[in-house]
Amino acid sequence: MTSPASEQRTLKLLAVTACPTGIAHTYMAAEKLAQAADALGIEMKVETQGSIGAENVLTDNDVKDADGIIIAADKDVDRSRFVGKRVLVVGVAEGIHHPERLIEQVQNAPVHGAGGGGGAATPRTSSGGSGSSGGGGKERSAAYKALMNGVSYMIPFVVVGGLLIAISLALGGDATSKGYIIPEGTFWAHVNAIGVIGFTLMIPILSGYIAYAIGDRPALVPGMIGGWIANTGELYDSKAGAGFIGAIVTGFLAGYLVLWIKKVKVPNFARPIMPIIVIPIVATTALGLFFIYVIGKPISWVFTHLTDWLSGMTGTSAILLGAILGLMIAFDMGGPVNKTAFLFGAGLIATGNQTVMGMCAAAIPVMPLGQGLATLIRRRLYSEQERETGMAAIFMGMFGISEGAIPFAAARPAQVIPANMLGGAVAGGIAGLASVKDAVPHGGPIVAVLGAVGGVPMFFLAVAIGTVVTAITTNALIDIKERKNRGAAGAGALVPASASAGAGAGPSAGVGLGVAPEPMLAGVGAGTGAGTEVSGPGGVRTDKSLTPPPAAAEASEDEVLSGYLTAQTVKVQLAADSKDAAIREMAAMLATTGKVADPDALVAAAFAREEQGTTGLGEEIAIPHAKTDAVTAPIVGFARSAEGVEWGSLDGTKAKLIFMITVPETAAGDEHLRILAMLSRKLMDTGFRDRLSAAPDEAAILDVLREIQ
Repeated sequence: MTSPASEQRTLKLLAVTACPTGIAHTYMAAEKLAQAADALGIEMKVETQGSIGAENVLTDNDVKDADGIIIAADKDVDRSRFVGKRVLVVGVAEGIHHPERLIEQVQNAPVHGAGGGGGAATPRTSSGGSGSSGGGGKERSAAYKALMNGVSYMIPFVVVGGLLIAISLALGGDATSKGYIIPEGTFWAHVNAIGVIGFTLMIPILSGYIAYAIGDRPALVPGMIGGWIANTGELYDSKAGAGFIGAIVTGFLAGYLVLWIKKVKVPNFARPIMPIIVIPIVATTALGLFFIYVIGKPISWVFTHLTDWLSGMTGTSAILLGAILGLMIAFDMGGPVNKTAFLFGAGLIATGNQTVMGMCAAAIPVMPLGQGLATLIRRRLYSEQERETGMAAIFMGMFGISEGAIPFAAARPAQVIPANMLGGAVAGGIAGLASVKDAVPHGGPIVAVLGAVGGVPMFFLAVAIGTVVTAITTNALIDIKERKNRGAAGAGALVPASASAGAGAGPSAGVGLGVAPEPMLAGVGAGTGAGTEVSGPGGVRTDKSLTPPPAAAEASEDEVLSGYLTAQTVKVQLAADSKDAAIREMAAMLATTGKVADPDALVAAAFAREEQGTTGLGEEIAIPHAKTDAVTAPIVGFARSAEGVEWGSLDGTKAKLIFMITVPETAAGDEHLRILAMLSRKLMDTGFRDRLSAAPDEAAILDVLREIQ
């Protein structure tokens, strides 16, 4: 065994830090780890994966020479480059609060790779030491991240496929007794075929990337193939596949199956082929056969018996039948329940009964229209990616493409699916009451515009009321969930209401939202959804609001941080004694600059950000922030609290040094993100914090803040 001095001279460690917002925690963890390593005489290089992209990226040579890698992250980090190395995976907060412990633990961490990945291959649910996890809450967090990861990758397929199908139907389709048909061999038929491919792939993509988030690359193939099987009813004698709900099931099954296989001890010579041959083949075969023979049969049974049950209801109340069909149409959007209702209505058209299809046609567009409307009337609840997806969903809804709502339902099933079903039931019931008829097996406003609907005014009324019900119910349920989260917790990991979606969505992205999933953006300029992206068009700064005023260019003595923070936005002592009051007081201070168009909206945006997770960073620091069009230009404010304000910080300290940062929604470029990254790093310097706390007045505080560069 080498001496401590020898070990310190030769030990070389690497680290990767990342968080869903990619702003403060990412850089604070990096700085803390680097400081701890330096104090211990250990060489360390830290890669940060923030909103401005990856910086200080680890090279192949870095990894080759490393004795261990610490991943302190609350988002997915690619670990395939670390095969054969000791890898410790923890939350980003551990990197901030216990860097020395992590440096000690990584030296005995499991070796990542092949079949025996051990802890490095498990979802990021541990927080460092044994017994330090939070139990069920941590597991739920890992599952949510996996779900939002799948949703964030699925969204482009939904949007591209759905819009191409809608455009091709609108410009090249003809209303027939078999639905809207595009003549074969035409230009629009080819456009439609491309869109169908996008829709066909979205379910395997959802499943595959859920699995990938759990089990890394070996889980990608079984996840995608499992999703394809789930969506292909013919494989298990069903007229309809299991849809997105089946994809979620196969994604989690594939991911955890791969994790279980990885725990199997194999000889060293077999390890290189485990992740690329053995694990994918075994997991794919086992999952595929399990779905076909175990899960698929009940789905087929449900499809058959639902059809028989509906056939027995044709003589009952039209309102009741319409409501039931609307519930079924809205439940799984392309799954067996949805298909049962749709095919039931379509099959009755040939018998001369067009009223049942009229009920279905009114319910079909309600889900995408309702979710899109929800993102418009309560924007703060959704990430930027979710709002963009909402606009696409509205367009798809106009053409009767119910799958436009799938990203929202996948990201927040407990809130979105009940709201969809309620709106669908209302629309179907009203259409049944009014004896609305549909002569073609299709739905949405497009069928009325093209003359296939009888009772057009009541049809549109049914769709409109169902849409409004869905939107209001969705937002109410999301709001209830956020209130429960806010009241439950002092706030652990940052969770987008994506995405996210993200995120995150989200949904959200990333919500969804990124989350992300991911609610509104979880950070200043952060991406959405589970795969967080860099905000702004590649760093090209075209927004004039990001250009400091001429006075700033002259390095005015009263301005620091590129002019975003001035003597006007510094307060030596806050009067507030609570977080909400502090945010209001600081927003009022920022409003004195003339750059805040709507102070109340700024406060609401900051509160919404706090609902996603505390901005109390520990070390007596808080950085509340918001991205909102309530401001016309980026602004940074600073205030101190001698007594401290309870901010829900992870280390239990009250916030005494408080920075408030806000930028417009439309802000381009990443200059403000770089400033925030520098600020986060500098705040990890104890001497800097002491000088900031001791500065007697605004001028002295500005002098200290000028150290940030």
